[in-house]
This record gives sequence, C-alpha cells and structure tokens, in this order.
Amino acid sequence: MRRDALTKNNNYINYKNKNGWNSLLPVRQDTKELMHDKTPDVAIIGAGYTGIGAAKRWHEIAPNDEIAIIDASTIGEGNPGRNSGFLLEISLANDATSKDMERMSKCNKLISETMTRIIDSVAHSDIDCQIYRTGTYRAAAGKVGIKALKKYQNFLEKSELEHEYLNKNKLKERIGTDFYQVGLFSPHCYLAQPAALIRALAQNLPDEIHLYENTPALEIKKDHSYWQIETPNASIKTKKVIIANNAFCGQLGIGKSYVSTIYTYIGLTEVLDQNSQDMLGAENNWGILPTHRLGCTLRKTPDNRLMIRSLYDYGTEGNNTLIAEKLLHSLRLRFPGLKDVKFESVWGGTTGFTYNGGPLWGEINSNMYISSGCNGGGIVKGTLFGGLLADLANNHSVPDINKLFGMASWMPPEPFRKIGFKLISMIERIRAKDET
Repeated sequence: MRRDALTKNNNYINYKNKNGWNSLLPVRQDTKELMHDKTPDVAIIGAGYTGIGAAKRWHEIAPNDEIAIIDASTIGEGNPGRNSGFLLEISLANDATSKDMERMSKCNKLISETMTRIIDSVAHSDIDCQIYRTGTYRAAAGKVGIKALKKYQNFLEKSELEHEYLNKNKLKERIGTDFYQVGLFSPHCYLAQPAALIRALAQNLPDEIHLYENTPALEIKKDHSYWQIETPNASIKTKKVIIANNAFCGQLGIGKSYVSTIYTYIGLTEVLDQNSQDMLGAENNWGILPTHRLGCTLRKTPDNRLMIRSLYDYGTEGNNTLIAEKLLHSLRLRFPGLKDVKFESVWGGTTGFTYNGGPLWGEINSNMYISSGCNGGGIVKGTLFGGLLADLANNHSVPDINKLFGMASWMPPEPFRKIGFKLISMIERIRAKDET
C-alpha cells in the first residue's frame, strides 16, 4: 500500500468487557494522556509488545531522540494484556520440510535472543508478572488433532528440539484430564500473567520515551515531509512513524488488504478450592496449546485458577453471555469433576490475522513502518519485530524478515473475505469437533 493520506478512525477499540488478567492487578496510577501538540523524532502508535520493543530499541540506537508512544487504552487493559500468556522460545512450522530447517534455525535464534531480552527487562521491574519457564503441552483428542500432533512431532524431531511424548495416562497424571488421547511436551516456553507482563515491560522507560495512554490515533495523514497524527486532544507531527497496533491498523486505513481483525475469548475461573486443585494432576503451573487452530488453549495458573481460550468471531465482538456458556461447556468436558466451577471473568481480545500466516512487516510508506498480523503469537515475535523496525528506520542492517517468517499475502475485499472466513471456519469446526 502506498498512500499520502490515510483515512479517519472514528471506531477505535472499545471492548465490551474488562480484561480479567488486568482486574487482578492494582489500578494503574499516574497515567498520562496527550493534551498538547508534540513534534517528536518518531511516533509509535500502539504501546504493546511491538511498540514497546520498537521504542526501547530506538532509544538504544539514538539515545537523544524524542520518542512518543500513544495507545488507545491503558497499559494492561488493552489488547497486549488480553492474551493467554504463552511466550514461545521457538518458531513453529508443523509442515516444515528438511529444506526449511536452516531457515527455522535462524528464526529460533532470533526468537531465543528476544526471549532473553524480555526476561532481562522484567527482572528490572518490581511488578510480579509470574513469568516461569514451564514448557508447554500440545494435546489431541481426535483423529484430526492426532494427525496435526504427528506433524508437530516430526518438526521437533527434524529440528532436534527436545520434547516428550505422553499417552493418555501420563497426561492425566500431570494435568488431571483424560480428555486427550496423546500429547507432546516441549520445554521451550514461558508462561506469564500477560497484563502484568506488558506493565512490567512498559515500566521505567527512559525519559526520552514519552508514553501517552487513553490516546487513540484518530487520523494519520502526510503533510509534506511529515506525518501528522490526530488524537482526541492534540496532534503529533513527526518525520517517522511506526504502526504497532496490530489488528487495528486497518482502522487507520493501513494494511486493510492484508490483515483482518479476529476476536477470540478467554474465561478465567475463580480460585479453585483445595478439592478441585487435587483433581488437576501433579503440576501447579501448566499450559496446553491446541493442535488445531480452532481447539482450546488451557492454563492452570500459579494462583490456582483455570483459564480456557477458544471461539472466534470475525470483525466484531460477540455476545459475552453466550460465549461464557460455550467456554464453560468446553472446560467441563475436559474436567467433568469440576462441575461447580465458575468463571470470575470472561472477555474478548483480538488478533491480527493474515491469510497465509506471514506478517505485514517493513516500510509500508515513505518513513512509515509497520508490524502487523501476529496470528496469535505476538509477545515474543512482536517484541522482535518491533526492535527490528527501529533498526530498519535508522538504516541499520536487519535480517530478511519476509524470507525468514513469510510475508502477508493479499486477501480479497469485503464481503468476500468475511464469507470466506465464515465458510472455512464452519468446515474446520466440523473437521475438528473433537478438539473444541
């Protein structure tokens, strides 16, 4: 996309329900909104993992530059705090061939280095984001899931990555459910409280990085050699801009042909009583990722709650009451002994979806840089891609991201895109009915 004037955004995100992770934390104090016009050296739209990663790397490169980050919400309440809290140390490709192994090895090295930086950053924060290297399970209940799991196992073996095969009894012993037939355990994953994590990463920013919360970008347009960003109370004029609001880039008229907004949902239970905890196997802190993309993500948290994430909506947020019923049904299928368990919170979040899974990354317009289309894996990769955007914008050498991680492919316009998504989702739900 190449445009000198971009469209106005009158519908910035307003979630229907509060983020349950963030509700467990103290109310964020001393937030600042942008109230006066600014002319920073660079403006970053979106204070998530990508935006914070870009700002910190930019400050390393050009420590005297003024950096402004704006976000439509508060840190922790917005989209970066609404995910499941998985931080994968490796890049995954279930269908990778032997020819892909060198490429995947390079991806894994970049991701592993980024994970190290994240751990170092939160170590300097006084916020407990409950980040632990627990590893992660992949588990399958039916034929479709088992077939996908075998592909994943094949990838791990070809990559010479450590993993463990688990039968039904072993899974139940560890996590307390016999819903799944087989599973794999990989140690290459951290789990965290995502709202606390993004707060910790945003804490103690250098003085040259100015963070403005509750400050949505309403419009962005080219003004000669500058970009002008309009917000509710003030404007920003800057020579360089980074678009780091992922699924919502389309609301600014950017990347609409490549990225769609998909809603998915989380239910978080109340703290389980001791009898319920005793039913959940030997491990206290674990996570399961689905083998099929329409399956359920599960976690048992260090504070003895269960989390389930599933269901998808295209473009708009669904009915929370109906969603809560469906999530609770899926949770009880996996843990029938917990028939009285209830959710304390149910909420939605978005992901930027691209048709082929590749990101929309790089210089999309003159002095405008973007990273969007996380496809549900945004914490570590988002941090990596944000930092590399700062390198790119400052003429530093960067890896060939499109070659390593793919490049978002064009998608047809509406209504064909929505019809296609609904049709494919219906077919996949039928195929993967045992996993949902």
